[in-house]
Order: sequence, then structure tokens, then C-alpha cells
Amino acid sequence: MNIQRGKYFEEFELGMSFTSPGRTVTESDIVSFAGLSGDYTQIHTDAEFSKSTVVGERVAHGLLGLAIASGLAVRTGVLEGTVIAFREIVEWKFVKPIFIGDTVRVTQEVVELKSLPRLGGGAVNIELRLLNQHDDVVMKGVWKVLVSSTPE
Repeated sequence: MNIQRGKYFEEFELGMSFTSPGRTVTESDIVSFAGLSGDYTQIHTDAEFSKSTVVGERVAHGLLGLAIASGLAVRTGVLEGTVIAFREIVEWKFVKPIFIGDTVRVTQEVVELKSLPRLGGGAVNIELRLLNQHDDVVMKGVWKVLVSSTPE
């Protein structure tokens, strides 16, 4: 059973914005991601090594931050039951490191809309910003998602 809680394509407007709840990044997240991805780079997994780096401590994998951003974007409910597909990362920038104990949240703003009737909906370009507890942008970019049209 498909439960629609999100917005249909026709309900999106340019400039619309949404903010997710926060989520604290843990050591367990980093260790689990290292195991899942096979990326055991020392800056992520070796506390002693990380002390000698420019940031001075372990940091989350960039792709872990991207995955967390995706999960937080979903938690807004904006696309729940209406998304057809995650289509493209139009652009993405890793701005600042994410540290163990940082609490991050996602802000989203609709920046482009394109109707695609043959697919039963349209493309929505969303500018995302992953912010830490200090409101610093740690990652940002634009994602394209395909969203269903309102059923007839």
C-alpha cells in the first residue's frame, strides 16, 4: 500500500523550503560506514594518526555525510509516497569536515521545476545544504528527483 504524505509535482513551487530534524554523527556511524564501504582511510579510523592531520581528529567520510544528508532529506516527508526516482546529483561540494559528535540537519530549497508528463510527473531540482550545530555549511549541492503528478 502506497501512503502519500509527500507533495505531488504540481504542489511544488520555486523557492519552497524544508528543514529536517537534526542527527548526531557517532563513532559507530563512521566505523559502520568504513565496514560497509571498505574505506578504512586513517583520517576516519585511526585516532592517533588523525591527531597529526590539519583537522586534528577523526572525521566522517564525505560519502557518509552525503548518505546522512539523503536520509535527513527523506525525514522531511516531502517526497514520501510521491517520489518516482532519485535522478541525479547535479552538483555536490564537501565544504567542511564532519566530526564525531556533530549534529547535522538538512535545508532544502526548490530551485527548478520541469514537467515530464510522459513519466507521469516532473523533475524537481532541490538545493540542499547540510548544516552542523553551529549553522556552518558542511556540504551543499543540487539534487534532481522525479516526482509523481497528482492522480486523476
